[in-house]
Amino acid sequence: MIPLSGFPLVKKGDDIGELVVRTLRSQGLSLESGDVLVVAQSVVSKAEGAVVDLRKVRPSELALRLARKLGKDAREVEVVLREAEEIVRASHVLITRTRHGFVCANSGVDHSNVEEGRVTLLPRDPDRSAERIRRRIKERLGVEVAVIISDTQGRAFRTGSLGVAVGVAGMKPLLDLRGRRDLYGKKLRSTVVAQADALAAAAVSVMGEAAEGTPVVLIRGAVYERGKGSARELVRSRDKDLFS
Repeated sequence: MIPLSGFPLVKKGDDIGELVVRTLRSQGLSLESGDVLVVAQSVVSKAEGAVVDLRKVRPSELALRLARKLGKDAREVEVVLREAEEIVRASHVLITRTRHGFVCANSGVDHSNVEEGRVTLLPRDPDRSAERIRRRIKERLGVEVAVIISDTQGRAFRTGSLGVAVGVAGMKPLLDLRGRRDLYGKKLRSTVVAQADALAAAAVSVMGEAAEGTPVVLIRGAVYERGKGSARELVRSRDKDLFS
C-alpha cells in the first residue's frame, strides 16, 4: 500500500483522475495493470460539489425535534434527513438508509476534512464517480486499474470505525470462494469475501482520518476479480437482513 503524499486540496470542478496522474508523477510513481486506487469519499464529494453550507440550511420541525433529542446541530440533522430514504434508528445516533441503499450513521454526511460550517455528502452515484476516475487513468496512462471510493463507517456490534467501499469500478466487489477447497481439502460452501471493503479498510488504515492529507492510496498485488461491479452488491437485501 502506497499513500499518494502531496495530493492537492480539492475544489469543486477538479478532475480527480487528472490529480491522481499529476501526483503519481510528482512522486516518481507509476501504475501497473491490476493496481487498485482507493480514493477517499471526501475529495470526490468536494470535486463534485457535494458540499453544503450549513448557514444556508433551514431546519424542519422534524430536524429540530431530533436535534434536541440527540444533542446535535439541527441544520446538520436537516441535511441528514434530506439525504435519507428512511430513518432506521434514532437513539444516541441517527442511523439512516440512504438512497444508495447504505445503512449508516447520519446518511454519510460528514463535517471532517472540510471548511468550518460545511459538511460533505456522499457522491450522488459513487460507482459512476469511480468509473470516471478509472477511465481518466486509462486515457492518460494506458493502464487498467480498479478504483474504490472509500468512506469511514461504524459497525453495529463492534466499537470503532473502518473504511468501506461506497463506489467501485473495474472489479467485482465480492470474491466468491464457494466450491474451492481449504487446506484440508474440504469444499467451501458459504465463503464470499467482501474484497472491496477489505481493500478500502486496508487503505484507510494508512490514509488517515485527520490532517495527513493523503486521500488516495495505491494498492499493488491485491487479489480480486476484474470486471464490471457495483458497491450496491455489498448491500445486504432487506429479505436477508438478520437483525431488522
